[in-house]
Parts: sequence; C-alpha cells; structure tokens
Amino acid sequence: MTSSIAIVTGASSGIGAATARRLAAEGFHVVAAARRADRLDELVKEIAAAGGEATALTCDVTSDESVAALAEAVSKLGRPVTVLVNNAGGARGLDPVERGSISDWQWMFDVNVLGTVRVTQAFLPALDASGAGTVVVLSSTAGLIVYEGGGGYAAAKHAQTAVAETLRLELSGRPIRVIEIDPGMVRTDEFGLTRFGGDTQKADAVYAGVAEPLVADDIADCVAWTVTRPHYVNIDRLIVRPIAQAAQHKVHRVF
Repeated sequence: MTSSIAIVTGASSGIGAATARRLAAEGFHVVAAARRADRLDELVKEIAAAGGEATALTCDVTSDESVAALAEAVSKLGRPVTVLVNNAGGARGLDPVERGSISDWQWMFDVNVLGTVRVTQAFLPALDASGAGTVVVLSSTAGLIVYEGGGGYAAAKHAQTAVAETLRLELSGRPIRVIEIDPGMVRTDEFGLTRFGGDTQKADAVYAGVAEPLVADDIADCVAWTVTRPHYVNIDRLIVRPIAQAAQHKVHRVF
C-alpha cells in the first residue's frame, strides 16, 4: 500500500527535523521542506537509514514562487497528500514595542503568519482530494498570552492562531481537520540564536536554571499523536509546556 505524504516546513533543524523523523517512523512519506538543501539531504539520508521514506525539497515560505514550486514538485510524487505541518517560523529580538525593529516584526509576520497561509493555500486542494487531510499549525503559547519584550513574536503567533481557528471554521464539512499545537519553552539549537542574532550567551540565558525544558522530540511526539488519531478526532489545540513552566511568566529555576 502506497504511503501518503506528510509535508513538514522548516524541516532543516529543530522541531521540523524531529517531526520529519517521527512521521517517517509512523509510515508517512515525508516531504522535508526548508531553505537549506544540505541539511535536508542529511535528514533524508538519516530517515532512509532508519527504514523510512522522505524527499528533500527546498522552499522559502516567504516566497510565493518558491511555495508554488514546492506544490508542483509534490504533485509529481504521485502520492496522496494527507498531512501538512506548518512548522516554519521563528522570533527576532526581545525589545519593547517602543524600540522594536520594524524589519524584525515584518520578518516574523511573513514567516510565521503569511508563510502558514501561503503553504496552506498551496496544499488545500491536495488535502481535500485525499479525503482525509490534516493541517497542523505550530504556533506557540505566545499566541495565547503576551509578555514584555515579546510584542512582535506574540503578535505574529496570535495572528497564526487566528488563522488556524478561522481555517477550521471555513473548512467545516470538508474532509480536512485543523490542529494547533502551542509549545512553551522548547530548547532547540537555533531558535534562541535566531532571536538574539547569534548571541549564544543571550540564547542560553533563556533556559538558565531550567532543569528540563522541552526538546524538539517532545513536540514531534505531539504532532505524531494528533495526526495519527482516527480522522474524525480533531485535537483543536494542544498546549504543551515543561513542568518547570507553570505559565508564560512563571518559570521555576534552580541555580
């Protein structure tokens, strides 16, 4: 039986790469999409070595042309598309609103929000045609509550959450479910470095004293669980935090 396709954006590192590995292990043919071809090639080789199936396709979710090319390439694989994981995203800066960089805000909105919209629009026809499609939106707890210094990121993630909620209403009656996953503190190799312009010290400080922050595999596990439920089961929203993070503003640290 031909396995169906699961597309994962932002698959070159972190949660995206972990999700690609996990969905391949669940039996999907994973399309790993991101900008860095070398990282994707390594990931696909790793998945193949573990007995899974994957295809690497470069894509920049901020480009209409790149997303259209991704959809065209996937259509040529000759398999039904049943899962789309909108994982590509990120944060830049931790400045207050009064000093925030407009270019950083624009980048966060384009990647997190418009990237999700672009890719989802491109694959809704295929998901619909499969008869059992699933759209996963990787948002954040920052999409549910704000915090000082996080205005740009929280605004983008709130918008991404609004897209997921609206899409679920608009697709009612069609064979596509919409799942939103909202992680709290997840320690990955690149998220903090991207946010702080490569400053390792600032990136590490976010997790200082937190004994066990979440890791990428924890979120990949959540994605896999939600998309492998019977198709009539829709996990509308899954909020996942480490036990040390009781709320966005309350984190237990041990020094």
